[in-house]
Amino acid sequence: MEVQHWIDKGYELIIDFGPKVLVAILIWIIGSWVIKLLLKGVEKGMEKGNYDVSLKKFLINILKWTLKIVLIIVILGTVGIETTSFAAILASAGLAVGLALQGSLANFAGGILLMIFKPIKIGDYIEAQGTAGTVREIQIFTTKLTSPDNKQIIIPNGKLSNDNIVNYSAMDLRRIDFVFGVGYDSDIKQTRDILMEQLTSHPLVLKDPAPLVRLSAMADSSLNFNVRPWVKNSDYWSAYYDIMESTKHALDAAGIEIPYPHQVHIRKED
Repeated sequence: MEVQHWIDKGYELIIDFGPKVLVAILIWIIGSWVIKLLLKGVEKGMEKGNYDVSLKKFLINILKWTLKIVLIIVILGTVGIETTSFAAILASAGLAVGLALQGSLANFAGGILLMIFKPIKIGDYIEAQGTAGTVREIQIFTTKLTSPDNKQIIIPNGKLSNDNIVNYSAMDLRRIDFVFGVGYDSDIKQTRDILMEQLTSHPLVLKDPAPLVRLSAMADSSLNFNVRPWVKNSDYWSAYYDIMESTKHALDAAGIEIPYPHQVHIRKED
């Protein structure tokens, strides 16, 4: 009789839970297949977007395990296991980890934003967070720059993505802004012609957009001219130094004074 009792109990369990188990197995097979297809699609999309390899793998793993956890919760609910408390435990654990790693998560999110929107790339010269340098690495949590005097600068991605970034390498062309001051006795037209000649004769200065020379201010001790040539981004500093030097020589040769502060020394006789 006891054996028969357990046989009857087994039949009842099969009748009660058999269909649910079969449905759960079916959900697992179909869900795993869907997750696999979804991950392949996301991976292809990242490859087309030229995502960083380390970031791509990291995101794929996060997405894979998130989807699998969701699938397991769905299967447990199908079988009849109460998932409310299970989900609450996961949520609490996630909240605790999130609070503990708040700064790191902000930097991680910032790194993702930098990868998606691409305001900067390797090799760009940028100014951000009160510093400037050439971008060498964009990592998951930080971005590494090299300053002009060869210092390594590390900026957290959270701060970098949430603040202003000046990217000096983003455009093909750049304008150089000079201000040259000459004495009040100088002839304005002659000065303009000399300044313009330094621009039009320089091989790195572009004709389009056209360079500009204009009297911009009558300062306390000088007439100030705005001198604005356009050059290719890669030629910026070469043109800057050449024009600065050639302009000084040209103004000196024409006898045009470049004012400078004068100091008066009073000698007290004993």
